[in-house]
Amino acid sequence: MKKAFSILFILFSFLSHAQKTENIIIITTDGFRWQEVFKGMDTAIANDKNFNQGDSTYIYKKYAGSDFAAARKKLMPFLWTEIATKGQIYGNRYLGNKVDVSNPYWFSYPGYSEIMTGNVDLAVNSNDYKPNPNVTVLEFLNKQPKIKGKVAAFGAWDAFDRILNEERSGFPVISAFDKIGGKNPTAAQKLLNEMRDDSFKPFHEDECLDVFTNYEALNELKTNKPKVLYISYGETDEWAHHGHYRSYLDAANQVDKWIKQIWDFVQNDPQYKNKTTLLITVDHGRGDKTKAEWTTHGDKIVGASQIWFAAIGPEIAPKGEIKTDSQFYQKQFAQTIAKIMGYTFTAEHPVANEIKEIFEK
Repeated sequence: MKKAFSILFILFSFLSHAQKTENIIIITTDGFRWQEVFKGMDTAIANDKNFNQGDSTYIYKKYAGSDFAAARKKLMPFLWTEIATKGQIYGNRYLGNKVDVSNPYWFSYPGYSEIMTGNVDLAVNSNDYKPNPNVTVLEFLNKQPKIKGKVAAFGAWDAFDRILNEERSGFPVISAFDKIGGKNPTAAQKLLNEMRDDSFKPFHEDECLDVFTNYEALNELKTNKPKVLYISYGETDEWAHHGHYRSYLDAANQVDKWIKQIWDFVQNDPQYKNKTTLLITVDHGRGDKTKAEWTTHGDKIVGASQIWFAAIGPEIAPKGEIKTDSQFYQKQFAQTIAKIMGYTFTAEHPVANEIKEIFEK
């Protein structure tokens, strides 16, 4: 009897820890600060005529709250309702929960490379760096028999072809003004291509507006049903560099709406429902020492190494905002992504360990 009970207990334990995630969607919004994520709009910046685009009334009406909790929920309502109750959110340094990049540069290419490779390659030291010699977790997953041919990436910035090494990796990377649909686009893809090409180009040919990246990725999600999808939004960083705080907040608020749109689709589609995990993060932080430093980042800017991340899905216990005093690193994301999918990411370069706490009940 005891032996039978032990077998049943082992079987129950195995089933309770069985792999549930079959799909993962990784989302980044470039350079969006943890300060706004956890505190909401910064009143000092919103009041500054150098940054509020002459419209502090709009900023206060749309994003002000009675306290930090109310303000952050107005800025990112999906994050602070659905994910805060059913997922996990890391990086509130006011509570001692710290997430940092490990690379010493604190700007985009090294940050995205660290996220995707689980490694800090000191040679990756420029946004103009050549195609990434390091293997990414996306490339690794694309080599797995159950996933091969079901990986896709969409990024507003044209550097993603190099960051993810599209030529070597074997999966499509649609970045900036790349066309979708190949030689025979559907009517929807043709329209998206035309609208993007004819759009206002505030960031020139280097980066398209996020709306096009979003709807290209959503089209891929609905039609080709990838198992691994990466989406990178860029306007949070661009508007910050321009010193446009209203547009920076609007861009973040819109990303939150798009994440909800994606999650709503996922949770109403038979392939994805209750079998998909979202992981959301950023490539770097921004300055916070002075009001002016919020516009920039890099190794000379205090605080630009500080980031955040969030996750929701069947492998992720509903712990909400993590309030423990702890330290996590960007280089841990790649192995975490692999483990969420039930794999161990290996490469010729070192790969940092996963964030074990994300899986703990």
